[in-house]
Amino acid sequence: MARYYRADLARNQAVSTEITGYTLSALWYLAELMQDNRYLPAALAAARFLSRRAWDGHSMPFETDPSAEGVFTYFFDCGIIVRGLLAAWRTTREQEFLDVAVLLGQSMAVDFAAPDGDYHPILKLPEKRPVERDPWRWSRSAGCYQLKAALAWWDLHEATGDAGFRQLYERAQRDALRGYGAFLPGHSDSLKVVDRLHPFLYFLEGLLPAAGDHRCAAVLCDGIRRVACHLGENAAVFERSDVYAQLLRVRIFADWAGAASLDVDAARHEAATLAGFQAADPDPRIDGGFYFGRKNGSWLPYLNPVSTAFGLQALALWEQHSARAPANWRLLI
Repeated sequence: MARYYRADLARNQAVSTEITGYTLSALWYLAELMQDNRYLPAALAAARFLSRRAWDGHSMPFETDPSAEGVFTYFFDCGIIVRGLLAAWRTTREQEFLDVAVLLGQSMAVDFAAPDGDYHPILKLPEKRPVERDPWRWSRSAGCYQLKAALAWWDLHEATGDAGFRQLYERAQRDALRGYGAFLPGHSDSLKVVDRLHPFLYFLEGLLPAAGDHRCAAVLCDGIRRVACHLGENAAVFERSDVYAQLLRVRIFADWAGAASLDVDAARHEAATLAGFQAADPDPRIDGGFYFGRKNGSWLPYLNPVSTAFGLQALALWEQHSARAPANWRLLI
């Protein structure tokens, strides 16, 4: 799956293993939600692309374009890919998906480990050398957002029974809880603040396995409030569909877990706003997709597979919540 589609240029960006991992999870979710096996061939193709073509037995590159300048692997992306492969394995029980997921989860713990106890966000391949961090770019820094990727270790523990994977998740959770308070707003530029809401919501999503813990529940309540506040303050300048979708999803899952009561009026507003990002167009490459965002009321020309996956799940969960039918957080894309 390409990183995104440029509607103004009618062109896809390069294929991304992370976005393929997200798409894989989304296809399995759709198959279960709709009880429709038509999604499964594409899901299997995505899983086999990751396990047979992208994974080289040692690392998972960010992109598979041989013409790219430099090859890199991201800690966060690896976690998303593990969760996608495990979604495929749970349904098919094809051993290769579990095997690659385990090896990749182990690589996350070993190859990305930094001397000060956190995890390098990016490694240069093939030597697996850490890329210099940039404190002004969240994706090139270690931080609380990495807890979403650490969900891969939780899932691997459940799939294999290996307590070591659960311990890795629990350590990542403790570290994230210590540092999350300084993540927002994190910048004086309102556009950058909105961009940081997206990874901060990754942190909140990463807390969902522990939503029954009193401290984690309190942080979920605080985090939801903080995101909603920043989102409202900056909506006239910059809005991202994935932020609306992530906020709505975490509201619903936190409510189902008993961690944070759902603000129904806020959720209804977020669902309605999110639905407005979905495109209706005679071009099948655009139709049904979710635009990434808008600045000063104008659409940005990017149709984003991840925004689309998050958006469709958030709206489906909103309908499900209205029907009082809780879903398991493990379905989180």
